[in-house]
Amino acid sequence: MAWAADGAVQSLPGGPAVRQMDLAPPATQIAADVQSLHYGLLVVCLLIFIGVFGVMFYSILKHRKSLGAKPANFHESVKVEIAWTIVPFIIVACMGFAATKTVVAQKDTSHADLTIKVTGYQWKWGYEYLKGPGEGIQFLSMLDPAQRQMSDAGKPSGDDYLLKVDHPMVVPVGQKVRIITTANDVIHSWMIPAFGVKQDAIPGFVRDTWFRADRTGDFYGQCAELCGKEHAYMPIHVRVLSADDYAQWVAGEKKRMAEAADDPKKVWEHDALVARGQQVYATNCAVCHRPDGKGGGPIKPLDGSAKVLDADHLVQIQVLLHGQNNAMPSWKQLSDTEIAAVVTFTKNNWSNQTGQTVQPSEVTAARAQ
Repeated sequence: MAWAADGAVQSLPGGPAVRQMDLAPPATQIAADVQSLHYGLLVVCLLIFIGVFGVMFYSILKHRKSLGAKPANFHESVKVEIAWTIVPFIIVACMGFAATKTVVAQKDTSHADLTIKVTGYQWKWGYEYLKGPGEGIQFLSMLDPAQRQMSDAGKPSGDDYLLKVDHPMVVPVGQKVRIITTANDVIHSWMIPAFGVKQDAIPGFVRDTWFRADRTGDFYGQCAELCGKEHAYMPIHVRVLSADDYAQWVAGEKKRMAEAADDPKKVWEHDALVARGQQVYATNCAVCHRPDGKGGGPIKPLDGSAKVLDADHLVQIQVLLHGQNNAMPSWKQLSDTEIAAVVTFTKNNWSNQTGQTVQPSEVTAARAQ
């Protein structure tokens, strides 16, 4: 049975491998340096192990009582004490020099071609392109809803199970990418093993790291800091493209953002707002509340919810803006139009046929309170 399960899953390029026992294949020079350092220190430790235990076992076997060995009578040796002080010091100094060289290179974020701010949320990532090609692009990246459904059903499928996201971060190959990390709520950690990158994202602090991918492809990681009950559902996906493909992606993203930059003063028709809200719900809400709105576990259902059915629109708007308890985070990063649309959608979907329409101007007013 175990063999059949293993055979059904293949190694994921840029991600975890079946029966992986080693570090991820490096896709950056830093990752290659870390791997070389790792192997080198393992060799040093192995030689020390062989030397120390070799002498110990030789002494035990060569000078055992059954061979007639007599115990020596000595108290101290200045030469031996000096030797076992100087030799370990030299070994540790050499190891420290090699490690310091790599660590200093990891921390050199100067002269970046592209700077991206990465913000950790419970439980998704926000990406904002601050400088370089793609400046101004921003989006949220979270687990694909279909992956969560497979997890809830206990039926994992695919080599990228729990690693597939709805909107991966995209960078150009061969360019130095500076990553600035922070968090909105609790401590998260942005980690891509193939890049040799792991940087904590701490609320109220700004940290940074960098990478330069030396080949195109898809690379995967996960939040490496226990950040709450959805920690296992917070993957990272970085797509590395050629310069031409990256330029096309930038153009497409800017077009998408321009289309999404809705005027909050616009008065929407009911059906158009519901259709827009369905898209927002599928992208941001369906992972936890499920496509049928029934929720699960600590996630409360939206179908039949008193707050959703309430004629006072402000009740549900405030929940989206400020969160609720520990299970519902704030979604104030959504635009006024997106919040109005998803509220309208939930008020008119499943059994919630209220006929109510929430306009973006109501969300704008709620933000100002």
